[in-house]
Amino acid sequence: MTAGKNKILVKVVEISKVNDLVTRFSFERIDGALFPTFSGGAHIVIEMKDGEINRLNPYSLMSDPMDQSRYSISVRRDDNGRGGSLFMHRKVKLDDEMVISYPVNLFAMDLRASKHLMIAGGIGITPFLAQIKQLGTLQGHFELHYSCRSRALGAYAEALTDHYPNNVHVYFDDQKQTIDLVNLLKGQPLGTHVYICGPKGMIDWVRNTAFEMGWPHETVHHEEFLAPPSGEAFTVNLATSQKTIEVGEQQSLLEAIEAAGIDAPYLCRGGACGQCETRVLECDGDIQHNDHWLDDEQKVGKTHIMPCVSRFAGRNLVLDR
Repeated sequence: MTAGKNKILVKVVEISKVNDLVTRFSFERIDGALFPTFSGGAHIVIEMKDGEINRLNPYSLMSDPMDQSRYSISVRRDDNGRGGSLFMHRKVKLDDEMVISYPVNLFAMDLRASKHLMIAGGIGITPFLAQIKQLGTLQGHFELHYSCRSRALGAYAEALTDHYPNNVHVYFDDQKQTIDLVNLLKGQPLGTHVYICGPKGMIDWVRNTAFEMGWPHETVHHEEFLAPPSGEAFTVNLATSQKTIEVGEQQSLLEAIEAAGIDAPYLCRGGACGQCETRVLECDGDIQHNDHWLDDEQKVGKTHIMPCVSRFAGRNLVLDR
């Protein structure tokens, strides 16, 4: 399955500044039809015509899954990124037409759980907004712990605590507030599932703590889309396509493959789903693995690469693509 196969032409109908770093964007379909249904935790991929580069970035849907009239996302501005978030913040205007993918869910709730324990950091709050709305229709039991840098940068924190005062707990870094994770995990009823979305450090901390405490792996869920890093330009040979492509400093390998007219599968474009995994046929150099999909043996052996987020430095790289 490739997220990019099915596309929807949309119009930007809302741009709202949430705080100094986060802006909310809402879309409606150009053809007036209803959007496909989705479940909480789903994301879409947005196409951005940024000069000569066609960027495709994943963003979690934060709108009500029951509302098929519009989709909404929140984008955190990253001044040091490759430019996707800056494009959204600086170049996208009301009534602009854009292209998005159908929703894909790699972070779905397990509805068999007796309780859903949600732990969010920063912009990682967005998938939980849709999940909470979904649980409202199902009368599901949830508890959210949300860590923010400051009150001013706590996107949607005030609205969440106003609507769910008994379910939502917010922590501000600048006030030295932290989640008492061990006691939080200890106090959960049997059948609870935990979900984590936020910075890598938070995800690793929660997952490792839960596993050390004996939580079954199938009850611990996480989502982290890695932004493709920039780096030195490099050359790649594609054996099946018989093409040699150049990957620019601000371009991902996956984007360069697509720019060469070669279809490459993807779901997340963030190193999480494994869909774009590609065999390495020859490697004279170092693969800069930036994903969290491949295992250590594959990385050390230089047998596979995730083109969405990984780069190369060396003399020769040949891929089975």
